[in-house]
Amino acid sequence: MGKDFVHLHVHTHYSINDGLAQIKDLVEKAVKNGMPGMAITDHGNMYGIMEFSQVVSRLNNERINNGKEPFKPIFGCEMYVARRGDRLLKNTMKDLGGYHLIVLAKNYTGYKNLMKLVSDSWTDGFYNRPRTDYTELKKYHEGLIVLSGCIAGEVPSKILRGDITGARKAIEWYKGIWGDDYYLELQRHEVKDPGIRANRELYPLQQQVNELMIELAKEYGVKMVCTNDVHFVDKEHAEAHDRFVCMVTGKDLDDPNRILYTKQEWFKTYEEMREVFIDILEALSNTMDVLNKVEFYSIEQNI
Repeated sequence: MGKDFVHLHVHTHYSINDGLAQIKDLVEKAVKNGMPGMAITDHGNMYGIMEFSQVVSRLNNERINNGKEPFKPIFGCEMYVARRGDRLLKNTMKDLGGYHLIVLAKNYTGYKNLMKLVSDSWTDGFYNRPRTDYTELKKYHEGLIVLSGCIAGEVPSKILRGDITGARKAIEWYKGIWGDDYYLELQRHEVKDPGIRANRELYPLQQQVNELMIELAKEYGVKMVCTNDVHFVDKEHAEAHDRFVCMVTGKDLDDPNRILYTKQEWFKTYEEMREVFIDILEALSNTMDVLNKVEFYSIEQNI
């Protein structure tokens, strides 16, 4: 029996600095857990899209031959939106990187537009990170679905700064462009194990953001989706991921100032996600709303 949840915020090993998940392993876990599809959304790039497509194509050949429904891949990217509104501005600290935004292609037109956005973010917008902006997003919005992003997204960031007016304006802008294809994204990375060294500061901030996002979702008629910021496959891989991040950043494990993740960033099962969001199950089922909007299409059709 299929589950009414799919992962929409997933980093593979193609998220070079902090991704530890092999695409084949992610797909296999999703299928084993009865999920009907999944997205990959690497940081600023689409390097893993072709491998993802090929892994799923092989899987679906077997599934169709066995009379099973095909597994649906969602091609996406976690993009960076220029904080000052223009990707060509590159002279202040604010311009280093940008607000995180999950962008998903729901059809072949969207896939081509996503490629254009990502390409331009590197060629024109790169400043510490590949950045896009409102002008580009509006120009290439067709065929795309957008999620508000993790706590580094524009809406969450402005909520945490106390800029509620700015958060409202951001929601109004994205909803004005994408309508029902814009979703507010909820995350909960609570560290319950007292015996591990992990980031325990993120969860209270997520909860602070979620509280207001739930209110704003109702006020603006925007659907909510829950995601887990996936960076590795299984819970048991958390320590390996911790060491990997140390290696990439050149830090020692005992460095008190090094980057810490919550160690909740594994590819959680439907049952695990349901437990985390038991009080707001619509956020789980709304991920299926996203999946159902996505078409099956070949990214190799014009190669």
